[in-house]
Amino acid sequence: MSSLESALTIPQLLAAAATHYGESMAIEEENSRLSYHRLDQLRRQAARALLALEVKVGDRVAIWAPNIHEWIVAAIALQSVGAVLVPLNTRMKGAEAGFILRESGARALFLIGEFLGTRYPTLLADELLPELQHRISLRSEVEGCLGWETFLTLGDGVSPAELDVREAEVDEHSLSDLLFTSGTTGKPKGVMTAHGQNLRIVRDWSAMVGLRRGDRYLIVNPFFHSFGYKAGWLAALMRGCCILPQQVFDVPVMLERITRERITVLPGPPTLYQSILSHPNRQDYDLGSLRVAVTGAASVPVEMVRRMRSELGFETIVTAYGLTEACGFVTICRPGDSPELVANTSGRAFPDVEVRCVDGDGQPVPPGVAGEIQVRGYNLMRGYFNNPEATAEAIDAEGWLHTGDVGVLDEQGYLRITDRLKDMFITGGFNVYPAEIEQVILRYPGVAQAAVIGIPDERLGEVAMAFLLPATGQHVDTQAFLAWCREQMANYKVPRRALLLEAMPLNAAGKVTKDALRKLTEAAS
Repeated sequence: MSSLESALTIPQLLAAAATHYGESMAIEEENSRLSYHRLDQLRRQAARALLALEVKVGDRVAIWAPNIHEWIVAAIALQSVGAVLVPLNTRMKGAEAGFILRESGARALFLIGEFLGTRYPTLLADELLPELQHRISLRSEVEGCLGWETFLTLGDGVSPAELDVREAEVDEHSLSDLLFTSGTTGKPKGVMTAHGQNLRIVRDWSAMVGLRRGDRYLIVNPFFHSFGYKAGWLAALMRGCCILPQQVFDVPVMLERITRERITVLPGPPTLYQSILSHPNRQDYDLGSLRVAVTGAASVPVEMVRRMRSELGFETIVTAYGLTEACGFVTICRPGDSPELVANTSGRAFPDVEVRCVDGDGQPVPPGVAGEIQVRGYNLMRGYFNNPEATAEAIDAEGWLHTGDVGVLDEQGYLRITDRLKDMFITGGFNVYPAEIEQVILRYPGVAQAAVIGIPDERLGEVAMAFLLPATGQHVDTQAFLAWCREQMANYKVPRRALLLEAMPLNAAGKVTKDALRKLTEAAS
């Protein structure tokens, strides 16, 4: 077994990759090219700098930035000293990021100074963050933050031997990351996973999709998302690929990069491939280098899969299903599966991972019958951070994770997703939980009750629609309300439509019946 295969922690993996792949390119950006050897040097320098800042084993360290090489350096550096990675969604507003920083007790934060017109340090100006001791700006000098180069020089005061001692304290059971995911209660929960389980499942994923040494991997999925992180840069480093970070989903830019950079691996949501196929100037670009595509959704058009092979030239196209609570991976199609199987299912379980569908009494249902999807295996989270009650609710005494998703298994174990969590919907690849949006809406002046559902959207799949019950004697201007929402929450959560009601449709238990709201929407459209 090679050192790459036997690595038990993410820093061990990069050290082995540096030895194995040496001067091969690990990351290429517009203004920088890092070999595997240089990436590992930077990782160690940044890790020593974190020791200089007295970051301890188990401390949480957050990263709030788009896809750039410093993100990867910072992530593996903090994991090298036994700290736990807390990624922050770049679309978050200050209050949303502040909540996660407080909830995780993050001691340090790596952040970008500005991205797409948003100044991230400014967003935190009014947030009370008593445990956050250090802020490091990954690019550009920012007042109140340690600059990246200045931060790296702190490592000069810490010996390599001191880092070696700290790294020895980190093992396969040590927490590697804390990814926050919203729940049906509306409060984001921190999902804890460890080094060893992540490396094991990523090794299997990488082998199944056929990543090769020298592959040129355009990573469009955000690094803060489990896919962009684990199936993205972590998988790429494991297999000796060259990472090409993409900060923004921009189809013309991507087409140009595929042609110029000779991209071979391009995972993404179905909208990515649909956008490429429908681009009016697609024939102007040479896409002949493309080989591997990985996507996932409740439904993928069969015709799109066929066209991806015949028109875009992909050799391997697979769909998959996963969730943060399972390290991001549960099922996957295998290379060679038919277009119908790829389009209509999310594949079958990873090795040593069990998947079943159960009825309302928790009893397994036969193939072909819909039921709640449950998962059991080494890939399940270590629990929700500081929330044993929610952990016990999610994982039962027999070790089954209750996903809340509904699906059907066939005789061969291929899974077809038929529904999502009761209320959850997906906007442009992001999970959206109505309860979380409703909590924010209730802060709007004059709103007595609020309910949110997902409605179809041609470009994003589904988007939020808000139903508002004004307080007695109050008037609510829906356009002003929608503008307020855009200031209060990440744009994928923002309602695109709002409808005022004279009364909320309630069931016998006094709860809003969202099926009635959907019928209202259909009647109004």
